[in-house]
Amino acid sequence: MAMQRNPRFVRFLLPLALITAAALWWGNSSIETDAFIFSSARLPNGFDGARVVQLSDLHGKAFGKNNERLFAAVEAAQPDYILITGDLVDRATDDPVGYAASVGAALSAIAPTCYVTGNHEWGHGPAMVERLKAALRENGVTVLSNEVLPWERGGDTILLAGVDDPNGYADQKTPAQLAADIYAEYGAPFWLLLAHRNNSFNGGYCRLGADLTLCGHAHGGIWRLPFTDGLIDATLTLLPSLTSGFYRCTDEGCAGAEVFVSRGLGNSPRLVPRLFNRPQVAVITLKKAG
Repeated sequence: MAMQRNPRFVRFLLPLALITAAALWWGNSSIETDAFIFSSARLPNGFDGARVVQLSDLHGKAFGKNNERLFAAVEAAQPDYILITGDLVDRATDDPVGYAASVGAALSAIAPTCYVTGNHEWGHGPAMVERLKAALRENGVTVLSNEVLPWERGGDTILLAGVDDPNGYADQKTPAQLAADIYAEYGAPFWLLLAHRNNSFNGGYCRLGADLTLCGHAHGGIWRLPFTDGLIDATLTLLPSLTSGFYRCTDEGCAGAEVFVSRGLGNSPRLVPRLFNRPQVAVITLKKAG
């Protein structure tokens, strides 16, 4: 005997499915621009009011044709600088070099753009990482591989340092060596550190002395349920910490080192959707504290 369909149930199920699909699209493909302020008495006067846009964990995602919605959101933020904190491409990105070149060209046309690698770039192997870096450089992006870049504004100078992901070359300069070089050459400058992995901050990057470290990697905890800092992160750690916004390290010897963690833009694993965690363009305004 064939089962009869309940028309009331069907009429209820179809709208529910449509609402769920729309909510998933909205939560995973609509960009949220969030504004933040980082205040420091050490900030040189010339950088008071400077606007930094941080992008992280794109994982090869496209927001509209040729990423036009992403570039429009970045341009609307009127950044002085654009910082990419790794995982620009995914291990599964079909044409990582072409993707990096197109994103790099569009962003560097908006504002000076800097980039550090994430773990997914290294998942393609060292040869591909070098091709990605070359494509970015050829399209106007400054690639920071355990290097430091002086920024000048309003007659003052601050430093931007960037470290490769820990999956990078074993024989390259370590973050600690980079920090030592900074202090040897520049004394006690105001400096920012770009580093992909948020979970390398406590006990690691926090000890380098940067005024602010900018990281990604956690994807905002993927599912941002109430009263949590996210349910899981990109490493599938349950109830992770340091996933979205500013955090201050309490480890002994870190002198209250501060990190900002972007929620990122893409998905990884790709089949795990974001929940209550829209893709983020983070706009950080630097302020001189009185």
